[in-house]
Amino acid sequence: SVGHVRDLLKSQLSVDVEQDFEPTYRVTNDQRTTVKDLQGEVARAKEVYLAPDPDREGEAIAWHTADVLKKKGRRFYRVLFHELTKDAIRQAMTRPQELDRNKFEAQQARRILDRLVGYQVSPLLWRKVKGGLSAGRVQTVALRIICERERAIQAFVPQEYWSITAHLAVGEAPPFTAKLVKKGKEKLTIPDEAAAKKILAELQGRSFVVDKVQKKTVHKNPPPPFTTSKLQQEAIHRLRFTAKKTMMIAQQLYEGIDLGPGEPVGLITYMRTDSTRIADVAAAEARELILERFGQDYALERPRQFRNTKQAQDAHEAIRPTASAHTPETVAPFLNKDQQALYQLIWQRFIASQMQEALIDQVSSAMAAGPHGFAASGSSVKFPGFMALYRVDEEDNDVNGERGKEQLPALAVGDRLGLQRLEPKQHFTQPPPRFSEASLVKELEENGIGRPSTYAAILSTIRDKGYVEFLRGYFRPSELGLIVNDLLVMSFPDIFDVEFTARMEESLDQVETDKANSLELLTRFYQPFRKDLDAAAEKMVNIKGVGVATGLACPECAKPLHIKIGKNGHFLACSGYPECKYSRDYTRDEKGNIQPVEPLADEP
Repeated sequence: SVGHVRDLLKSQLSVDVEQDFEPTYRVTNDQRTTVKDLQGEVARAKEVYLAPDPDREGEAIAWHTADVLKKKGRRFYRVLFHELTKDAIRQAMTRPQELDRNKFEAQQARRILDRLVGYQVSPLLWRKVKGGLSAGRVQTVALRIICERERAIQAFVPQEYWSITAHLAVGEAPPFTAKLVKKGKEKLTIPDEAAAKKILAELQGRSFVVDKVQKKTVHKNPPPPFTTSKLQQEAIHRLRFTAKKTMMIAQQLYEGIDLGPGEPVGLITYMRTDSTRIADVAAAEARELILERFGQDYALERPRQFRNTKQAQDAHEAIRPTASAHTPETVAPFLNKDQQALYQLIWQRFIASQMQEALIDQVSSAMAAGPHGFAASGSSVKFPGFMALYRVDEEDNDVNGERGKEQLPALAVGDRLGLQRLEPKQHFTQPPPRFSEASLVKELEENGIGRPSTYAAILSTIRDKGYVEFLRGYFRPSELGLIVNDLLVMSFPDIFDVEFTARMEESLDQVETDKANSLELLTRFYQPFRKDLDAAAEKMVNIKGVGVATGLACPECAKPLHIKIGKNGHFLACSGYPECKYSRDYTRDEKGNIQPVEPLADEP
C-alpha cells in the first residue's frame, strides 16, 4: 500500500467533537492510483492478507486498506512478522490473525488527540505570535523540558569548593593519587582557598600510612540488546548520527540489503520497539557464534533475558540481527559506510548481550595522615567477558555517571607511603547541562513522553520551527521558543504538563490492551482542553499587539518595554507607542536578562 492509504483531511479538523469524535478519512491524492491498483489486484480474491509493520501505525494501515477493499464475502487476515526474511515471512503466513481492533483504536485515539491539539492551538499562535508556528501535544512538552532546563541553568548560582589530592608512591611501583575525604570521623568539605591553605599547613610533615585495604570482584552484566531509544542514544554518542539519521539507516537495514544473487535480505529486526526480549532461536544462534569465535568461557549455558520497562510492548523483539552469521565483516562489502557502522553497533550489542559477564577487580584503600583521611580506588579487568566484543567506553560512562579508575599498586595495611606532592585545586559546582539529542531522548523516554518511534520527528520539528538552536551538540531554546513555551504553558498548564502527557501515553497503552475505552479517554481529555482553549482565545497575550512585559522601562519615556514580534523577528518596543517610537533589537545574557542592542552610529 506504500504507507497509509487514507488520512484525515489536511484542510480541516476532520474530527466531529459533537459526534463522539468521529474522524473523517479520505484517500489521499497521492494514493488514489495505489488504491485503484489494489482494488484491481483483489477483484476476484476472497481472502486478502495484510502485512504492514507490526505496530500501531501498521495496524492502522491494515485497517484502512481493508476498509477501502472490503466486499461482501471477502475476508481479511493480518500477517505479523518482525524481520524481512524468507523464514519469518513463511512462518507468519502459516499463522494469519484477525485484525487487531484495540491496536487500531489506540492509534486512532492518538491521531485524534494530536489533531485536536495541533489544529486548534496552532491557529492561536498564528493570531497571537506569527504565522507558520505550530503546537503539538508531545512536541510542546519536549520544548517545555528544554526551556525549563535553560531557566534552571540561568538561575544556577555556582558554589566554590576545593579539593586536595596527594600524589603518593610505594616501593618501585608507579605513583598513584588519593583524595582528601575526611578529618577524624567527619566528612570534609573545603569551601575556599583559605580553608585549603590551613589544611595544607596541617599536613606538612605528616606521614602517610595505609590503614585499610578492601578488595572485591564485581560482576558486570552486558547491556540488553537495543530498543529504539537506546539505539538512537548510542548512535548519537558513538557514531555522531542524529536520531533522524539513525532511524533512516535502521529502516534501510530492516527493509533489506542486496547481498548478492537472490532477493534482498533484511539484516535487522523491526526497528521501532521498546522491548528487550529476544527469540530463543536468535539466542541459540548467538551462542554458536560465541563458542566459535570466543570459546566456551565466553558462552552462556542458557539464554540471558532482560526485564522490559513498564511501557514495553512485548509482542515485539529487541532490535537485533536477523542472523548472527551475518557478521559485520561478511556484510561490509554490501553496505555503505553509515549502514556498516550502525549494523556493527546493533550486531555487537546483541551478541554481547548473550556473552558471559565481565569480572572487574576493584581495590579501595584508605590512608591516614594524622587526623586526615585520604581515599584511593582502582580497578582492573579480571575477565573481559562481553567486554571483549562490546566496550562500555568513556562516553557511556558519562551518561551512566561512572568514571574509569586508575590501577593501584599492591598495598597492605601499615605500608608507609612516600608523599611526592599535595595538589590543591579550586572547583565550582556546575549547572545542569543542556540537553544533547541523546540526553533529550533519554529524558523523554524516562518521563514516558511520546514513543521512541516519534522521538526523531519531535526533535526535527522543534528545530525546523525555530523553537530551539542546536549549538555545539546541545539544544538551547531560541527567543521564539521561550516566548511560545511561556504562552502555551500559561494557557494550557495541564495539557502541556510532563506528567499529564505521560499519563495519556499510559491510557493509550490501556486502550491497546482493552483496559480502557478510547471514547472515554477522548472525552476526559477534551472537556478541560476546550475550556482552556476558549480562555486562551481571549486571555493569551498578543505578541503582535500588546507584547510580553519585560520589567524594563523605556529610557525615553519610562513606560514599560514589551517584547513584540514583527516580520523581521522579535524586538523590544515601548508600550507607549505610537506616542513613543522607541524600539531596539535585544539579546539575553547568560542569566536570561534582556540587554537592548544600541544601533551603530550610522544606523537610524
